[in-house]
Amino acid sequence: MKALNSLLDLFFPRKCVFCRKILHSAELGWCEVCTESLPYTEFGSKLEGDYFDFCIAPLFYKDIPREALLSFKFRNALINADSLGKMLAECIMEHPDMTEYDIITWVPLSQKRKSARGYDQAEQLAKATAKQLNNEAVLVLEKSIDVKPQSEISDRADRRANIDGAYDVIDPCLVTDKCVLLIDDIVTTGSTLSECAKMLIEAGARRVVCATMCRGE
Repeated sequence: MKALNSLLDLFFPRKCVFCRKILHSAELGWCEVCTESLPYTEFGSKLEGDYFDFCIAPLFYKDIPREALLSFKFRNALINADSLGKMLAECIMEHPDMTEYDIITWVPLSQKRKSARGYDQAEQLAKATAKQLNNEAVLVLEKSIDVKPQSEISDRADRRANIDGAYDVIDPCLVTDKCVLLIDDIVTTGSTLSECAKMLIEAGARRVVCATMCRGE
């Protein structure tokens, strides 16, 4: 197995998820330079929201993390999922109150947008994160209405109105009396997480906590 990994590294060298520099053998996912220069939040920088207790994120959405997420989200850079999931899982494990979840899920794309893109980046991130946590991510929500992208709306109230009623819980039995860990790639105002958490609570979830790779400043 070690020989096989060496061959794979020779022909398909691992690259930093942020700067794309070829990694040394001891570097896992991101290089030493990025490790020292990334715009980290302070201890996950908890963001409180409506219907969810809080959201943590390891990085601010700017500079190289922003470019990495844009590539992951829109340029089919699915190879980055494992590295991003590793960093998010480490952030989660650093917070004792984040380890009491019963089920892991994600904020889904609409079927129309997923078909057009070919994948759901939040789903890929959630599954990679869950794997690092020795768990699995489960499909709980569906986006039944294809609305205007939240990134195109700046006003907080308009963001709330845009996604009102856009999500449904597939099966309430999956979340009844459970603490749900809800994962997404980015949080800005928290409107999307709040809407999803609202549906989970109304379906019987006891509590919702959230984790994203990045958060707005």
